[in-house]
Amino acid sequence: MKHIKDAEFGGERPLFASHDLSLENVTIHAGESALKCCSNIEAVNCVFEGKYPFWHTHGFKVRNCVFTPGARAALWYSTKCVMTDTVVDAPKMFREMDGVDLLKVGIPDAQETFWHCSNVKLREVEVAHADYLFMHSSNIDIENYRQQGNYSFQYCKNVVIRNAEIDSKDAFWNTENVTVYDSTLNGEYLGWHSHNLRLVRCKISGTQPLCYCKNLILENCSFGDDADLAFEDSDLDATIISNIVSVKNPRTGSIKAHSIGEIIIDKNILAPADCKIETEQ
Repeated sequence: MKHIKDAEFGGERPLFASHDLSLENVTIHAGESALKCCSNIEAVNCVFEGKYPFWHTHGFKVRNCVFTPGARAALWYSTKCVMTDTVVDAPKMFREMDGVDLLKVGIPDAQETFWHCSNVKLREVEVAHADYLFMHSSNIDIENYRQQGNYSFQYCKNVVIRNAEIDSKDAFWNTENVTVYDSTLNGEYLGWHSHNLRLVRCKISGTQPLCYCKNLILENCSFGDDADLAFEDSDLDATIISNIVSVKNPRTGSIKAHSIGEIIIDKNILAPADCKIETEQ
């Protein structure tokens, strides 16, 4: 493997089509596509300032690096990325990628990140300003995760999340096969139009959660005081260990809750309109 240390590059495609290359203490200045069409790349203690450095790159490891705001859209159309102890401070990262493994990574400007990605693993990752995060992605495994940003995980499939804090309006819309364990989910209109969404020991807040769902399962979850008008037109099996402010027109299934402030069943309920509702009080 060729080794480049304590160097600087800029301009257009300075390391284009490099293979079996190790970079240490290297700065990629303003320019475009520094490592386009490369393979088997290692970058340690590097700074990326230019646009599109890792496009069509296959097999690369990034450790203790920084992607500055100028390095927007840095990681697209690539495979087998392993990134640790790195700050990614630019939007529109990780697009059309297969195989993304992040450990101890911060993404403070995560707008429109992780689109059309598959086989994604995140551990101890924190993201902010993450509007439209994870659009149309699949096979996602997340643990010890913090997120601030709306409209996340829309149209995603096959997702498992553990020990997360997710602050996101319109999270998990139109998803399929998503399971969330031991997490806090804060935001309006959670999980609308989802298929096979399962929440286990989660804390849920925000108005009108979990409406228009198919095969919705909640196990030992709790609801906040603002989580009202829940479950409209949903097919569900829910066990709630707290009060629910209000439930509106659940379509079918069962709800068991500690208590429910108001149960709204009106002329707009859809067939079969046979949801069984039980409370302890």
